[in-house]
Order: sequence, then C-alpha cells, then structure tokens
Amino acid sequence: MKPIICTFPEPIKSKEIQEIKMFQNNLNKEYLDKAETPLRGDNFANFKQHPFFPIDLKYRVNAKFIKTENPKPFDLPTSSGKSKSYQEFGKAIFNLEGKSYTLTIYQSLDLMKMEKYKDYLFLPFRYETNNKETYGGGKYMDLKIPEGDTIILDFNQSYQPFCAYNAYDYNCPIVPEQNKLPVEIKAGVMYEDIYHH
Repeated sequence: MKPIICTFPEPIKSKEIQEIKMFQNNLNKEYLDKAETPLRGDNFANFKQHPFFPIDLKYRVNAKFIKTENPKPFDLPTSSGKSKSYQEFGKAIFNLEGKSYTLTIYQSLDLMKMEKYKDYLFLPFRYETNNKETYGGGKYMDLKIPEGDTIILDFNQSYQPFCAYNAYDYNCPIVPEQNKLPVEIKAGVMYEDIYHH
C-alpha cells in the first residue's frame, strides 16, 4: 500500500487568493447597491455579479517602485472631454512572462486632500485584451503608497471604469499613452458588451 501524501496550499498563496476573492465580493456588492452602482434601469435590475477571469497568481507581480521626485500637477483628460488634476507619483517596473514592463502610477490632487484617501494611488492601464474580453477604454487598479522600493500590482484586482457601464453619467480618466502594455493580461473583471455607452 502506497503512503498517502498530504499537500497543503502555501499560507501566503492562500492569503493572496482570499484577498482577490474579497475584492470580487466587494465589487459585486458595490454594483448591487443603488447608492453606489453606475448601472441604471434594466442593467441594474438584471445585474447579478461581474464576470471575472479565473484567478491566476502569475498576474500578481512584485514590482520595483521608483518614486517621482518633485512631481508637477497636470490635467488628465477624461472620457467627457473634461479633465481631472493628478500628479505622477512613481513608476512600477515588473516582469511578466519573461519580459519587463513599466507603468506610471498617479495620485489625485483632490483625493490626497482627504484623510480617507491620502495614501490612495491610481493606476490606469491598457493592454491587448481591451476591445476583446475587457473594455476598450482600459482598466484601473487602486493602490496604496508603498513603504519601501517595491509595490504589488495584482491585475486580478483590476476593474473597469464606471464609463464602461454608463458613459452618460460618469467622467472617467483616459489611460495615458505611456501606460499601454503590448501584452495580454487575462485577469480581473471581464466585460460584457451589453451596456449603453
């Protein structure tokens, strides 16, 4: 009789997956809440939950973080033709499937004045699944100011802007050209092209 070999998931990976599932649950709750959802009419009535790519920890990367010194405020164009005030906070350099990529991370000048969001960072990006499995305008990721010279980018926790679901009521920052990645990233929220936008 062969011995039974028991294997257990690594505690760290289990924690990472729990964080991703919590993100998914919280995002679904937000869209099911009339006070917070961007959905209107039948889109809200018919919404049950977001479609997500299968969780894949290869899309959770530990990036080198380089803080931008003396950043200058600038206006980031939005989907409505207006703009919002941001400053560059730093750059994240990471490897994915053997290749190196760089994304620029931003900080909202409005949010940084608020105690609740003073450590909040904003990462808008685009990649090769846009206009296919994900919204053509790109996706966003919420981050916190890192303590050291590394920052975790978990694309499993990326989401689409409200404009993907309701372009009439929302004013969403457009992804800067420098944050367009020449790679497919099958992670985070998928897009169902059933919304009016």
